[in-house]
Amino acid sequence: MTSYFPGHGDHRYGVTHYDLTLKYRVPANRLDGTARLTVSAAEPLTTLDLDLGKFRVASVTVDGGSARYSPGKGKLRVTLPRPLPAEARAEVEVRYSGSPVPVPSPWGGLGWEELTDGALVAGQPIGAPSWFPCNDRPGDKASYRISVTTASPYQAIANGVLVARRRTAGSTTWIYDQSEPMASYLASVQIGRYQLAEVAGTRLAHPARLATRVRRDFGRQGEMMALFTDLFGPYPFSGYTVVVADDDLDIPVEAQGMSIFGRNHVDGMRGSERLIAHELAHQWFGNSLTVACWRDIWLQEGFAAYAEWLWSEASGSPSTDEHAQRWHHRLALLPQDFVLADPGPAMLFDDRVYKRGALTLHALRRALGDQVFFAVLRAWTAERRHGSVTTMGFAAHVHRHASRPVGPLLSAWLYDKPLPPMNPLPRW
Repeated sequence: MTSYFPGHGDHRYGVTHYDLTLKYRVPANRLDGTARLTVSAAEPLTTLDLDLGKFRVASVTVDGGSARYSPGKGKLRVTLPRPLPAEARAEVEVRYSGSPVPVPSPWGGLGWEELTDGALVAGQPIGAPSWFPCNDRPGDKASYRISVTTASPYQAIANGVLVARRRTAGSTTWIYDQSEPMASYLASVQIGRYQLAEVAGTRLAHPARLATRVRRDFGRQGEMMALFTDLFGPYPFSGYTVVVADDDLDIPVEAQGMSIFGRNHVDGMRGSERLIAHELAHQWFGNSLTVACWRDIWLQEGFAAYAEWLWSEASGSPSTDEHAQRWHHRLALLPQDFVLADPGPAMLFDDRVYKRGALTLHALRRALGDQVFFAVLRAWTAERRHGSVTTMGFAAHVHRHASRPVGPLLSAWLYDKPLPPMNPLPRW
């Protein structure tokens, strides 16, 4: 199976834990880091290829002893002091420094980005090497400890639970533990002059001057959380944080246990509420259940797009049927030239992936009825909690749990290029 990003990731090993100690100077955009990786070999190894951006590497050790290394284009090759047998583990430490720059991609720079006064990480799909050495493939999930030291006027926010905050002269160190397994592209650090608050069970970080707008725009997030918990199953993480950066962003950014919005997404009139629902839904579909490979991205984006429609209906706006009819009509007018279950890297974030993915779920819901459909989704999130998922796995799951055969329906929506007709409403 060909990878969409063959220059990223290494299937010869996995990482079970990352311990990242970072020091960041905002005005200089200077990052000094020490990354400790617990590596587990899938086959006998004499070298490790880590994904890492344009940094100066000061040293590499393996199990405490020095190791030879050679940086390359987006890679750091580590020669192990002794062969590592299959299923054996090793502790690899990399000390590095430099000015982080985003990873080039067809969608612009990805990863660590300078803000007007701070920094953010937008890693999907291949931006993680812009700030730490990693095995950058979505199917390799690990626990994380992230320590960030920066000037005291700034807040540093990362994935997981804040377990310590230590102040010294002029700087503060923030330490977060992310115990649930996380893909490298979902790891995130946000640095800015933020005011912290809590609204409806969600931790908010935002510029102080936007407090009123933020509280209104995110004021119904507690209702969203209740709806999605009812439909999808228990919220999969210990908490949820929303960061509103004091810069404009093209789109909101997804991270595990966290979503990042730009100030342009906050208008005080809930103008971006569908995006708020979309990013929240990713905590189930994308963060807890993460695609094993990028060809299956509809399992994340299609589900989150459908969650927008579900919230729309629950909040008194157009129903899921109305959204489905409108988008089916619009997609029918577009070129019928891609396969939802394997769209190709160039169309990874094409709107058709999102909307045809949502239509696939709506067609399945119509075929099964609400009771069975949402039971299937809750079982899916429960059985694959904090794991990796594939389209074939989802189809097999539906087959096991569905009350009637839906194989031909799923096959048409997932693997046929022409847009299938929307099946008529059943007489339940």
